[in-house]
Amino acid sequence: MSCSTNSQVLQSWIAARQARVIDWQRQMTAIPALGPENGGTGEMAKARYLESVLHDLGGVEILRVDAPDTRVPDGVRPNIVARMPGAGPRRLWLLGHMDVVPPGEAQAWKTDPWTLQVDGDRLIGRGVEDNQQAIVSMLLVAEALRATGVTPDLGLGLLFVSDEECGSRYGMEHVIRERPDLFGPEDLIVVPDMGVEDSSLIEVAEKGSVWVKVTVSGRQCHASTPEEGRNALVAASDMILHVKDVQARFAAVDPLFDSPSTFVPTRHEENVPNINTLPGKDVFYVDCRILPCYACQDVLDAFAATFGEIARQHGVDVTVEAYKTQPPTPVTPVDAPVVQRLSSAIRKVLGVTPRHLGIGGMTVAAVFRAQGFNAVGWATLGGTMHQPNEESRISRAIGDARVFAEMLFD
Repeated sequence: MSCSTNSQVLQSWIAARQARVIDWQRQMTAIPALGPENGGTGEMAKARYLESVLHDLGGVEILRVDAPDTRVPDGVRPNIVARMPGAGPRRLWLLGHMDVVPPGEAQAWKTDPWTLQVDGDRLIGRGVEDNQQAIVSMLLVAEALRATGVTPDLGLGLLFVSDEECGSRYGMEHVIRERPDLFGPEDLIVVPDMGVEDSSLIEVAEKGSVWVKVTVSGRQCHASTPEEGRNALVAASDMILHVKDVQARFAAVDPLFDSPSTFVPTRHEENVPNINTLPGKDVFYVDCRILPCYACQDVLDAFAATFGEIARQHGVDVTVEAYKTQPPTPVTPVDAPVVQRLSSAIRKVLGVTPRHLGIGGMTVAAVFRAQGFNAVGWATLGGTMHQPNEESRISRAIGDARVFAEMLFD
């Protein structure tokens, strides 16, 4: 059969797999794959489930590239590599991450976040969009190849990684450091972890990121005698109000990105456990996403200077440090083979003409770019990730899988 006919066979088969989408989503949603930073025990249970699915498919070469982590019961964070052969040596790599974020406020959920709810085309539950929709789409392509017996021009490579939600140290960063030989210079790499509802956005660049940890040290005392202490919470609050002043120093614009650099105060650690003690220590964090024209160290230096002056005004000490940094990585050129092939598949399968932009998010596509690979991010997403009542669509998982199947053919 011709390449066109083979692609149509795969797509027709995928289009009828609604029940399979629901089943896989239900099984995965019931497994709270939370990293230890988020109060969980890691991704091992989910990895074992996915390995069982891959074994049941048959014809899939499976290997593990686990990362040691003494904080989880199994002592490792699992990373699964699954490969199926094509007619030639090139391979299409698709990547999904197994970990999810906590549900957040329980009262904001209309249903149990760990029990899949099916409402027509809608699937509701924690993780169904971020990133289980991608995992389902990837599995659909693998299942279609096995069920139809079609051999595509490109081989298929699937990566199921840990730790994406907390920085990828135990996930993709570990995999590419330990097994760079897995990826060839002519391979195509797509990360279905970002996108828009109309399927039109291909991500070709990401801002750099600096997660800034700020520790304010004062002097603890009884709250009834505040003059005897130095209130670290008050000083920290003053600093938070001046984050916008630091951001103003990084106001450049880049036509590749829809927004400038962003500086957002996020996490605040608990200080004193009781109300009647003036806190002598306070810790908060700022999530900074910076355009490629800026360096991470410049951001840290700017915070240190601004917060240092505020600390002197309050009579406290302050330490500014990087909790995690991800320098801006090279841009994937819009004429790169992966961009052109994905764009063509989106137009052919979905009838959508895609646009190419940079984003402020932090996906594992940046990990590949940092190692010299032209990776892109793309999926059809509604944007409910990390929110209460997170939802996906059966039709989106199937549509994305059909696009990936089309990419396998020259």
